[in-house]
Amino acid sequence: MGPRLSHLDDTGHIRMVDVTYKPESLREAVARGAVILSPVTLSLISRGRITKGNVLTTARIAGILAAKRVHELIPLTHPLSLSHIAVDFVLRRQKNRARIEIEASVRLLGRTGAEMEALTAVAVAGLTVYDMCKAVDSAMRITDIHLVRKSGGKTKPV
Repeated sequence: MGPRLSHLDDTGHIRMVDVTYKPESLREAVARGAVILSPVTLSLISRGRITKGNVLTTARIAGILAAKRVHELIPLTHPLSLSHIAVDFVLRRQKNRARIEIEASVRLLGRTGAEMEALTAVAVAGLTVYDMCKAVDSAMRITDIHLVRKSGGKTKPV
């Protein structure tokens, strides 16, 4: 028999994991992803020429807000008191395509981890870039969203 799933009780019913008696610890998570887009679109973003406004500032705010609301979006997650959220971007130009690399880091003192918050921040920041630029680049792709590292609690290697 494989490992026991923490979100199932002894009878196989879905439940929220009880973390009441887990010790608090400093927990951190970092996630990354990317938006693949045309070099022209990246140039428009860089020059502030997207008609919907400042793409990266809006995407940063959206990612931060999303991290704070994960418990409302993903069933069975716990509301967390996040003490730090950062969403950063690196713009990379390639010959035929360009990419915006997104990184989110989350930190808290608590009983459960912050990986869902970091992953959600990256996903929503990417979706925001897509939404703001879709009128000029319908071939964009949001890709490679993954957890880079986490620490605190009973951390398993990523």
